[in-house]
Amino acid sequence: MKIIIAGDGKMGATLTRQLSAEGYDLTLIDANLMALESSEERYDIMVVQGNCASMEVLEQAGIGEADLLIAVTGADEINLLCCMTAHGMNPALHTIARVRNPEYSDQIYKMRDMFALSMTVNPEKQAAVEMERLLKYPGFLKRDTFAQGRVEIVELRISADSRLCNVALNDMNNIVKCKILVCAVLRNGTAIAPDGNFVLREGDRIFVTAAARELTLLLKNLGVITHKVKRVILCGGGRVSYYLAKLLHRSGIDVHIIERNAERCLQLAAILPEADIIQGDASSQFLLEKEGITDCDALVTLTGLDELNMIISLYGTSCGVPQVITKLGRMDNTNILGNLSIGSIISPKELCSNTIVRYVRAMKNQTGAALTVHTIADGQAEAMEFVVEEGTRYLGRPLKELHLKKNVLVACITKGAAQEIPNGDSHFEQGDTVIIVTNGKKGIYQLNDIFE
Repeated sequence: MKIIIAGDGKMGATLTRQLSAEGYDLTLIDANLMALESSEERYDIMVVQGNCASMEVLEQAGIGEADLLIAVTGADEINLLCCMTAHGMNPALHTIARVRNPEYSDQIYKMRDMFALSMTVNPEKQAAVEMERLLKYPGFLKRDTFAQGRVEIVELRISADSRLCNVALNDMNNIVKCKILVCAVLRNGTAIAPDGNFVLREGDRIFVTAAARELTLLLKNLGVITHKVKRVILCGGGRVSYYLAKLLHRSGIDVHIIERNAERCLQLAAILPEADIIQGDASSQFLLEKEGITDCDALVTLTGLDELNMIISLYGTSCGVPQVITKLGRMDNTNILGNLSIGSIISPKELCSNTIVRYVRAMKNQTGAALTVHTIADGQAEAMEFVVEEGTRYLGRPLKELHLKKNVLVACITKGAAQEIPNGDSHFEQGDTVIIVTNGKKGIYQLNDIFE
C-alpha cells in the first residue's frame, strides 16, 4: 500500500516512524530539505522537496499510484488544498487532513465532500477530550476505552503506601475484590507481560483491563480517594486549553486559564466568557500560589514548552494538587518521564497518530480490521479490539487449548452486553468482540493473526 505524507514536522515524523515500522511504502513531502534528509537517513522512504499543494510536486511524489494521502503540514489551509488537489488528480485516493483551527470545524463538516476528505484529525481537540475523561474519573493516569465504552484499560502507579505494593498478582483478588486483569507492567522503563507469580513493586506502572462498571469499586478497594473535580487551573492558553475549557464548562467545572500573552488573553476572554483568564507567567510560584494552586482539584499544564510543563507539574505535585495532567509534544524520553511525578501524560500528536494508523490498518484489511487500537506502556504494547467473524479460527474452543503467538494476551471477551475477563475455560463465538494485548513487534492486523 502506497502512502504519501505531506509535512515532516512532529506529526509527520511520528507517522513516518509508525508506518515505516509496519512496512508501508512511504513518500514524504516537505519544503525543508534538512528535515527530509534526516528522515530519509533514518527510515527506508522516498522524499520529495517542495510545496505539497502543488500539482507538480504531487505528481513527482507519485500521487497517481498512491492509495492514501495524509496532509499534516503546519497550515490547515495548505492541508485542505493539498487534499483537494490530490483527489482531483487521483479520484480513488483516500485523504486525511489535520485541521486544528476551531473556526473551521463547522464548515469542514458541512463541506467534507467538496474538500474531498476521507477523514479529518484535530490533535488538540482529541487531547482535550482525553483530558476531560481523566478529570471526570480521577485516580487513573490513563484510560483507554473499548467495546463502546463498556471496557477500559486503565493505568495505575504503585506507590510505597499502595495496597498492591509487594503483592503477587495471584493474591490481588483478595484486595481489589472485583474482576480485573493486569495485562502489562512497566518497570524501570521496560514493559513486562506478567504471570500470576509476578510481585508488584514500588514505582511499577500497571495496566489493568476491567469492565467500566468495576472501576469505581477498584479505586474504592485500593483506598484511592477520589472526589468530583470542581476547580481546575490550566497553564497555557493555546488550542488545547480552549477545547478543554469548553468541555469542562459543560460539566459545571470552574476553569482558570493562565496565559503569558496579553493579546491571547483578550481573545480567550472573548470566546470563553465563562472562564477566568489570568495574564501572567504560569511558572511563577507567586502567581500560582495567588491563584490558589493548593486549593484547586486539578492542574493541567498546556504551555508550548515540554520542559516548562514538566516543571510546573512537578511543583503542582509538591503542593499536593490531587490530580495533575501534563501535555508533552515529544515522547522520546519515556524512561525518564516514567520516574517523574508529573501525573498523567498526554501527547496530542501520539493520540492523533494512533487514530491515523488505525485508519490505515482498516484500509489494508477491508474485513477483519481492528475496531479500536490503543498504544499502552509508553508505546511498548498495543491493545486492540476485534470482532469475531465467521472465518475466525477456533470458535467455541477453550483458550487453554489454543496456541497463541508469544507475547499475545486475550484480555477481555464481550458477549452482547456482558464483559468477561477470560480464564483458560473461556471461549469466543461469532459476533463476540475480543480485546488482545501484544508487544507490537509482530503485526496483528486480523484476529486470526494472534494464533501460531
